[in-house]
Amino acid sequence: MSRWGKLKAIAFDLDGTLIDSVPDLAAATQATLSEFELPSCTEAQVRSWVGNGAEMLMRRALSFVVEREVEQSLLDDVMPRFMHHYQEHLQRYSKLYPNVLAVLEELSSSGYPLAIVTNKPHRFAIPLLEAFNIDHLFSKVLGGDSLDRMKPDPLPLTHLLSHWQLESDQLLMVGDSKNDILAAKAAGITSIGLTYGYNYGEDISLSSPDAVCEQFSEILTLVNNSVKVMEQENV
Repeated sequence: MSRWGKLKAIAFDLDGTLIDSVPDLAAATQATLSEFELPSCTEAQVRSWVGNGAEMLMRRALSFVVEREVEQSLLDDVMPRFMHHYQEHLQRYSKLYPNVLAVLEELSSSGYPLAIVTNKPHRFAIPLLEAFNIDHLFSKVLGGDSLDRMKPDPLPLTHLLSHWQLESDQLLMVGDSKNDILAAKAAGITSIGLTYGYNYGEDISLSSPDAVCEQFSEILTLVNNSVKVMEQENV
């Protein structure tokens, strides 16, 4: 039986996979820089900086605007204000990517437990899911601060395997970043890379996921085909 035919649960990244959150992250970053009387940045630049958690986003933004290595003391001063501004901008401009709601609902109704594995702080992930009315579709939400380590470390995914008592070939990771694919590979699980998200300007296929999808709806085709494979091999 192929790996695809064994899938029993699915984990999803959040930013750049389910939700285009960059407009709000950019607004919060710009507000923070303005408060500290620093030069601003563009939304396009923020789009290339996200993926490794809030602190790394601000470290990259600060390094860009001050044109030097950022001292930890400055970052320590800036982070609480960024968190404040992002709380204020959490869901002003963000939006679900096309077909996300319909696909998640179908996967959930088909019996797949679904999880969020994001590097976004947990305090922001939950209200964002609630804002788009998709929180009820996920039985587990892991933020970047939920465990000791975050993606690309495999810990969040191995945690899910233990939580759901699954073998590594029974869990699928879906994401838009090399961090998602690297974490999946390290955990020994199957992965799908999405081409439309945030991946530092790199082609997601360079990370060698098990499959590449240009649209979110293609995930459903892959999963449904895996069920057919399993049924055929069990005949």
